[in-house]
Amino acid sequence: MKSWTTAIVNGLAACVLVSAAQAEVFVYPKPGQSQDAFQKDQYECHTWAQQQTGFNPAAPPQAAAPPPQQGGAVKGAARGAAVGAVGGAIGGDAGKGAAIGAGVGAVSGRMRQNANNREAAQASQQAQAQQQGAYGNYEKAYATCLSGRGYSVK
Repeated sequence: MKSWTTAIVNGLAACVLVSAAQAEVFVYPKPGQSQDAFQKDQYECHTWAQQQTGFNPAAPPQAAAPPPQQGGAVKGAARGAAVGAVGGAIGGDAGKGAAIGAGVGAVSGRMRQNANNREAAQASQQAQAQQQGAYGNYEKAYATCLSGRGYSVK
């Protein structure tokens, strides 16, 4: 039974060590302490830091940015041409109205597409900033726990 417990603790500690290796927290073990005890403390502090912050550095939330929109000019041109053809027909030259409408629609569609792409990029940057803040809070909690257990933490 003891070997299973040791294997489980070592396995979980390995996961924590991978997470901790990504962290900017450096921990020096206590003099004379066994590696198992050191890993157990790291795992318990990792778990505590997760509970305190709600953030798991081993599985951070993935903020997927939507792909940039394309085809705004084409869609805008099609809409503009349709509106321009109607306006041109009223004025006596549907072809000229469609051409003008297509040009205006293309510019308008491209502007709308660019604005949507800027908004998506900004949302992605905000999500990354929130994730970095959550990671920083996790690191503080992790370091606090280890310091409270008597480790030298930098």
